[in-house]
Amino acid sequence: MIQKSKIIMEMVESGVVAVIRTESEEEAIQTSSACMEGGIRSIEVTFTVPGAADVISTLTKKPEFKHLLVGAGSVLDSETARIAILAGAKYVVSPCFDQDTAILCNRYQIPYMPGCMTVTEMKTAMEYGAEIVKMFPGNHYSPSIVKSIKGPIPQVSIMPTGGVNLENAKEWIKSGAVAVGIGSDLAKPAKVGNYEEVTALAKQYCLLVKEARAEM
Repeated sequence: MIQKSKIIMEMVESGVVAVIRTESEEEAIQTSSACMEGGIRSIEVTFTVPGAADVISTLTKKPEFKHLLVGAGSVLDSETARIAILAGAKYVVSPCFDQDTAILCNRYQIPYMPGCMTVTEMKTAMEYGAEIVKMFPGNHYSPSIVKSIKGPIPQVSIMPTGGVNLENAKEWIKSGAVAVGIGSDLAKPAKVGNYEEVTALAKQYCLLVKEARAEM
């Protein structure tokens, strides 16, 4: 339980989770490295990446990435979750809630963050041990929805993913999100090999979260 709580605390403290969705293992590793250089400590390697388990293994075993908190994303079932955990994933993220995945992650004390769109889905996820709920896709909402949900359910911890950008990241945090997941906005420069821009964007997101929390 201590390990699980520590991972959750590290993710919340960081405030930014980089969602790595690339077309190759090498691109995923380089993008993760660039994000790390920009100050992002939480990396979510999606299982849409070819060789995702190998990428997770590399990021969790190589000394140069020892300060990264590496998790697995786009996990649809318990079988994939088990593969991710064996590869070294410290947390599991899904675009939707899956009961068997929640049970497996609880068994191994691995944080499970399922994607939810409704209060009912969030309530179910929390009942199965989800300490952070991924609001997905975030671009279907405005940041003000976090306050609306936390009115009747103040104990829910929400991390919006999808549609979070430089223009609204601060608003999400100030509305009560514990962290934000950033995907395509970080990945675009990497697709053309511009990893310096990935690092620059990562720095901006980390700064925005820091500023938003200072203003609360």
